[in-house]
Amino acid sequence: MKMNNTKQRTAMKVLHVDSNHPVLLQELRDYGFQNDEAYQESKESIMERIADYDGLIIRSRFTIDPTFLDCATKLKFIGRVGAGLENIDTDYAAQRGITLISAPEGNRNAVGEHTLGMLLSLFNKLNKADREVRNGQWLREANRGIELDGKTVGIIGYGNMGKAFAKKLRGFDVTVLCYDIKAGVGDENAQQVSLEALFQATDVLSLHTPQTPQTKHMISESFIQRFQKPFWLLNTARGSAVVTSDLVSALRKGQILGAGLDVLEYEKKSFENLFIKESMPPAFDYLVTADNVLLSPHVAGWTHESNVKLAQTIASKIKEKF
Repeated sequence: MKMNNTKQRTAMKVLHVDSNHPVLLQELRDYGFQNDEAYQESKESIMERIADYDGLIIRSRFTIDPTFLDCATKLKFIGRVGAGLENIDTDYAAQRGITLISAPEGNRNAVGEHTLGMLLSLFNKLNKADREVRNGQWLREANRGIELDGKTVGIIGYGNMGKAFAKKLRGFDVTVLCYDIKAGVGDENAQQVSLEALFQATDVLSLHTPQTPQTKHMISESFIQRFQKPFWLLNTARGSAVVTSDLVSALRKGQILGAGLDVLEYEKKSFENLFIKESMPPAFDYLVTADNVLLSPHVAGWTHESNVKLAQTIASKIKEKF
């Protein structure tokens, strides 16, 4: 009898520690991966058994530090269902030969739309006007808006998110400038310029940067003072990019005309919580009462459509590499 020496490929085991759209589990299953779910387990408990797994799927529930990675002796990849990788020690993961996979393509359109929505709402005082009408106030002159046409929009960080926002601005008669540490990223939707040129011309500043040592606390008092005219600030990137107390000071002085903030400096690393009520800093107290400030709870990329696209993107990238 002829012997078949072909070994059957063992399914790669993937541990999911954050819940995501079911399409991610289904597609990985269809590709031949074994899925295990540990949505409620503590980090310590997961560390005790992560050595059994080839892959890890996470959003932001906890940080992936060297101690965790030392336990993950078989780990070949980490899929982070989102845009950034700041909750993972990327350098140590690279030393361990672990492939890191993120999905900025999955929620870039959502971020672009949310950023534009915040800007138009601020310009037209929609949040303030809505609240007043609901309270029986009909104040037309006090809610006279301004138009976006003719303004210069400066974008810092011209990757997936910055490009998506610039694309949404194509229907407006605006000048769009972008600044990025990478050369040659400008396109038909935005002219790449120096930071100094951005300081000179910007009417609206939109942040689309990842969290890095260079971007942490980037929007500070000294940075704000370099702008040649008062401007509007939009931040749908990371809360750590803005020094909130300096932002509030600039809002009080009129150096910043208004702010749309989907993210806050005070967020937990998981992005799921802010802080307990008793510990609210004075700067936050100002933001929640200011008519020219619009706040949302880190949901710019959090649409029903992006939920599916993020999962599909991660699954496709895993299939392509493994």
